[in-house]
Amino acid sequence: MKRTKRRYLALQVDSDVAPTPKEFIDAVWSAVTKLYGEYGASQTGLALIDYNEGEKKAVIRTALATVNMVRTALASITSVANKEAAVQVIAVSGTIKALYENLR
Repeated sequence: MKRTKRRYLALQVDSDVAPTPKEFIDAVWSAVTKLYGEYGASQTGLALIDYNEGEKKAVIRTALATVNMVRTALASITSVANKEAAVQVIAVSGTIKALYENLR
């Protein structure tokens, strides 16, 4: 069985109130499902790796083949937990270690 290649995305959440980690990942899953359906969402293998409520930053993991799908879905997010919000991708990397080094 072939190993799935993954990519890690560092995200910045722009909103007045910082959402909880559950509210944030629910909004991401909702956006992906809305654009690509349940089958497309299942292909992404999305996972929340790290979330900092104070800085409103998050790190998510996705499959390499679906990075562009996830980025498109993130751009379509207009609200998180019924509060206006936007999500920007800060960096993309193949390893968590390199991602955190790029963010310094």
